[in-house]
Amino acid sequence: MRELANVNYQKELEKLIERQQKAGRVPRLFLHACCAPCSSYVLEYLSRFFSVTVFFYNPNISPKEEYEKRVAEIRRLISEMEFLHPVSLVEGEYKPEDFYEMAKGLEDVPEGGERCFRCYRLRMEEAARLAEQGGYDYFTTTLSISPLKNAGKINEIGQELSQIYKVEHLPSDFKKKNGYKRSIELSHEYGLYRQNYCGCVFSKRESMEKQRQREEQEKCECGSKMQ
Repeated sequence: MRELANVNYQKELEKLIERQQKAGRVPRLFLHACCAPCSSYVLEYLSRFFSVTVFFYNPNISPKEEYEKRVAEIRRLISEMEFLHPVSLVEGEYKPEDFYEMAKGLEDVPEGGERCFRCYRLRMEEAARLAEQGGYDYFTTTLSISPLKNAGKINEIGQELSQIYKVEHLPSDFKKKNGYKRSIELSHEYGLYRQNYCGCVFSKRESMEKQRQREEQEKCECGSKMQ
């Protein structure tokens, strides 16, 4: 069996799409979405081959005002973009307590570690559960478009969940083939709100600390030049 880390998930996706096209099928996809900017390219790409239900389920986002801003933005994006096949939006339940319960004991783990992996799973599991319930052909998430997200781990979780919920996971590494670059272009084109932290209080804290360190560094550099 191939090591997951060595799998080219973009190529796996392309092979799957080719098989579906040869069969003349337009499968139904249940797509977990983290935000409008990350969804922009993913929807532009996948809506050519799938009928897509976008699932906005992100109990990690804090504060509530930030959550509401992000869900409004993805709703606007879907209404303004043009798609070959149908794209609709379903909003999940916003229960931050589910995220905090999941994160217990991992509050000080750096961004990109075990807390993030569990957060991937929390959101992807709800998507898999509802995809099975709704009789979808596939489920996946937009998360892999970010250069900061671990595509290998995301796909590993997706494959595990596909065994539990009996709905196929769509392999993905959407940052490939200039996907991340295209998402930035589309964000500018549609004037999308681009947040400066992933969503949770822990990522916001880390983002603010990095900003503070940059500002301190700039002050030191300016002070050195003036001497």
